[in-house]
Amino acid sequence: MGISDSLAFGHVDRERVYQYVERHGTATLEELESSLSVDPGGLRHHVAILKRDGYLEEDDGTYQVALDAGAEEEYEAESFAFHIRPARQEDLAGIVGAIRQVAEERTYIVAESVADEVDHQEALLRHNELESRMFFVATIEDEVVGWVHLNAPELEKLSHTAELTVGVIEEYRGHEIGSHLLARGLEWAGTNGYERVYNSVPSTNETAVAFLESHGWETEAVREDHYKIDGEYVDEVMMAVSL
Repeated sequence: MGISDSLAFGHVDRERVYQYVERHGTATLEELESSLSVDPGGLRHHVAILKRDGYLEEDDGTYQVALDAGAEEEYEAESFAFHIRPARQEDLAGIVGAIRQVAEERTYIVAESVADEVDHQEALLRHNELESRMFFVATIEDEVVGWVHLNAPELEKLSHTAELTVGVIEEYRGHEIGSHLLARGLEWAGTNGYERVYNSVPSTNETAVAFLESHGWETEAVREDHYKIDGEYVDEVMMAVSL
């Protein structure tokens, strides 16, 4: 199921099962049985249908929202190997930690708000009637060292657009990890029907602006004095790329 697909469950209890898993990030059959007033036999049937129709996926008895995002890829840097793959619910703490490390530099305000939202909701991937959210991660020896995140409102007039954040912790920059993450995120966005992707950074983050420009992004607008960082007003650079 693509992230931009409409949600049509055909049964109110089936929709309740999906909504519970979507809100909580993951759920087991036991959790669903104890939390939802659905006949156990009917519940298992609804879960099976949701799996069959591509709404949920299972890993060792645990269910989460199914978002077709491709396989894990391995790359070699000079002194280490890293992997790029779709994020899983268990990556939540690692992703929040990586974003917060980057946000400590005070140069990526939008990403910081993403970390706050994910941490508060305790659900990494979202696909509901209001919004869709997808993450890919870069890992080294199973440690999250970078991410790319896409978020899109489920509104017809904006259904062709998505917002993106991407980052790599400082220790692992300069090894093309960010480029691979960005490419993976944009490839997935294009496959799922998005036509234009946006990213906003403070004007003081010259490295990020140059990075995006080198990958074909253009500055679409500048909002003067949009941020106040360490007591100083800073412009917001709003960048975009067409797919």
